[in-house]
Amino acid sequence: MAKRQTAASEPVSTVVTEPETSGIINENGSRHAVREPALEPVSTVYKLYGDLAIYSGTAHPKLAQNIARYLGVPLGGADVFRFANTNTFVRLHESVRGKDVFLIQPTSPPTNDNLMELLIFIDTLRRDSAGRITAVVPYYGYGRTDKKDQPRVPITARLVADMVATAGADRFLTIDLHAGQLQGFFSIPTDELPARHLFFDYFAAQRFDREKTVVASPDIGSVRRSRDLAERLGLPLAIIEKRRSKDGDKTTMYNVIGNVKGMDVIITDDEIDTAGTLTDAARFLRQAGAEKLIAAATHPILSRPAAKRISKSDISQLVVTDTVSISEKKRNRIGDRLHVISVAPLLGDVIRRIHEGRSVGVLFNE
Repeated sequence: MAKRQTAASEPVSTVVTEPETSGIINENGSRHAVREPALEPVSTVYKLYGDLAIYSGTAHPKLAQNIARYLGVPLGGADVFRFANTNTFVRLHESVRGKDVFLIQPTSPPTNDNLMELLIFIDTLRRDSAGRITAVVPYYGYGRTDKKDQPRVPITARLVADMVATAGADRFLTIDLHAGQLQGFFSIPTDELPARHLFFDYFAAQRFDREKTVVASPDIGSVRRSRDLAERLGLPLAIIEKRRSKDGDKTTMYNVIGNVKGMDVIITDDEIDTAGTLTDAARFLRQAGAEKLIAAATHPILSRPAAKRISKSDISQLVVTDTVSISEKKRNRIGDRLHVISVAPLLGDVIRRIHEGRSVGVLFNE
């Protein structure tokens, strides 16, 4: 029987220091300033459940540790066993009876392993009589299979939503779903957090010429995300017209709607998988006369051969969040052009508000 801890090199149970109030250190060493929420009228904090407890699966223990540190609570201890027959088994170090538990586990590759671990971990917490279980899944695997776009195919995004609820989760928390309507697949309360505020803060702090900078969407599906960033930064928007072949294997870019000639371009998307769309868009924009090319995406899946494609592309900077873990090999391949923004403060603030029964929308002035 093989045994692994929920962190790569140490048990998940750790003693954490007081949370940093001025920000959190990003993975590249820079400090990320925490957005100050809008002022609220003083109101009663309702403690509907027991003490706050943070647990982590094995998909991204570093993110869970940062969230726990930000909240100033210890990270719950658990062992994840992988038997010789590849069955997964979870054992908690302490009881969570009556506690308000938040389980951090993105379902990034290896998606099936991380998804099964999420479900088994939720069942473990439920059978130990947790007061409430919130599945915090920063990246929602299978989210792209959200409709029947051809005959005789599944809608796996709905299937996964059903499994999470059946396993025993009471709430679901995620960041930037592939399509917003995926929230309707869940039968439990669901919060989808937008990462656009993080990107806005980052780019607003950069020195760039607003007269020669434009935000570009690599396809029609990303127009809304690109438009929101362009509006917040006060920049024009460009859209690449892309068409996919009938078999879905090839895409062709035909035209750029908007002016990019002689402009610096920020290309935005929700995730980078193989980086085919991203690098093709960068190449197409360069041919259309664009100068400096910057890419921004929430989920850096970076499946093979993404890192290699990006390293050989004209993209000068790649800005992503840490919703999923990026291996050192991929980091080294991409090099200094990679900049990672931490989502730990965002998730930490939302977790605190959910635990205290306060509004989440206030964080985004909604």
